[in-house]
Amino acid sequence: MNPRPVIAAGRRHSVGVRRDGRVVAAGRPNAPECAVSHWREVVAVAAGNVHAAANTGRSHTVGLRADGTVTATGWNGDRQCEVSDWTGVVAIAAGWRRTLGVLADGTVAAAGRTAEGACEVGCWRDVVAVAAGDWHSVGLRHDGTVVATGNDRRGQCEVADWRRVRAVAAGSLHTVAVTRDGRVLTTGDGLAETGRWRGIVDIAAGSHHVLGVDERGRVLAAGDDSRGQCAVSSWRDVVAVAAGAEHSLGLRADGTVLAAGSDADHQCAVAGWRCR
Repeated sequence: MNPRPVIAAGRRHSVGVRRDGRVVAAGRPNAPECAVSHWREVVAVAAGNVHAAANTGRSHTVGLRADGTVTATGWNGDRQCEVSDWTGVVAIAAGWRRTLGVLADGTVAAAGRTAEGACEVGCWRDVVAVAAGDWHSVGLRHDGTVVATGNDRRGQCEVADWRRVRAVAAGSLHTVAVTRDGRVLTTGDGLAETGRWRGIVDIAAGSHHVLGVDERGRVLAAGDDSRGQCAVSSWRDVVAVAAGAEHSLGLRADGTVLAAGSDADHQCAVAGWRCR
């Protein structure tokens, strides 16, 4: 997971940063989380994701600007979009009803739902990247160790013994990481088969599936494939991935974007995108 991802996948939408710093979105027409066409000078995006259910349709989108400020749009029921006063931000993440931002000094800011403790990040230090699942938050420290907070009912926060990590991602009830030697660590709800992967350079966690990019630019997938979100074995020249509730995105080296999985809300309509 790049700390400054230029593609992101949410519950039922996708967003991407164009080479000119503008942002494109795919999803339901007129959905508030897709109202990003006026954004400028954006260097990274995040999409609030949550497991697919009858009561989980709403979402939000977050953008990190080149000057370290943050913008957000979409569902704001827990004030997760109230980030306009954040400055000095170097990385962002978005989960269900929650936004996280890594500041230049290694501390972390949080906005949104507090019930499960996923916003209790005030004591975190030396953090370089963050990830946000449904009800838990994960931070990657400069020294390669990992910290987590929030709901731990499936053990998704049991990361204290992880070492030499270079990227983290969080799904609904699981957490995954890539080590500096390209191996994958996982904790929480299933997906243990990712432990056999090797040579991984980027990783993403959807609600119930995981994507990994290997050194050759190919993509591996594990977990729920009920909507075809794991049908990525034919993808080539991929440099980054993003995973939503039931769909997957891949950024190719030439800036084009691939998609697989549910397109019920047109979230896979990314043909023609050219991202950074």
